[in-house]
Amino acid sequence: MKRRFVLASLAALPAVARAQSGEWQTVVAPDLRFRLEMPAPVTKTTADEKEKGHASARVAWESKRGQQIFNFDYVDYDAGWFSSRDGKDMARELGRGDAEKAFPKPKYKYLRDEPVELQGWDGYALDIESEGGSGVMMRTWIAKDRLFRLLVTVDNNDAASKAAANRFLDSLKLAEARPTETTPIEPKK
Repeated sequence: MKRRFVLASLAALPAVARAQSGEWQTVVAPDLRFRLEMPAPVTKTTADEKEKGHASARVAWESKRGQQIFNFDYVDYDAGWFSSRDGKDMARELGRGDAEKAFPKPKYKYLRDEPVELQGWDGYALDIESEGGSGVMMRTWIAKDRLFRLLVTVDNNDAASKAAANRFLDSLKLAEARPTETTPIEPKK
């Protein structure tokens, strides 16, 4: 009976929903510390040059869906590089980067420009739109001493483009949440 129900449920789904699942690919870290979804096919690259504080090469994935570009990368930093600093300040600094210079506010509209969290880790969200409705959505996350960056172009006038961008940005899942410190409540005497 369960098999018939599943088959009937699949047959009831619109063709677009069934076909779309094959258009997306799950990317899993070699060390299993994260996973996310990107439109297929996905191209992986490694940048050998290291910046100050890098403990490893930057690993990146890129894909396209129509005119949209999806980028994701991560890099490990030396032990203590982020964990010894204020994560919120570092996420803001790295999340905004040179965005103010590349996207000056009189010409571009900042739709979202705020600190965010992912599984307790500090991050920054920056969504920018041009006059024509095209834009870029960026997320930066710091988990321990690893920096994650997601960037996707979006046509804010196209619901499918916005849905794909949000699916990509919301798909990042980390293997571990930030440990939270709790203080036990003492019983009243």
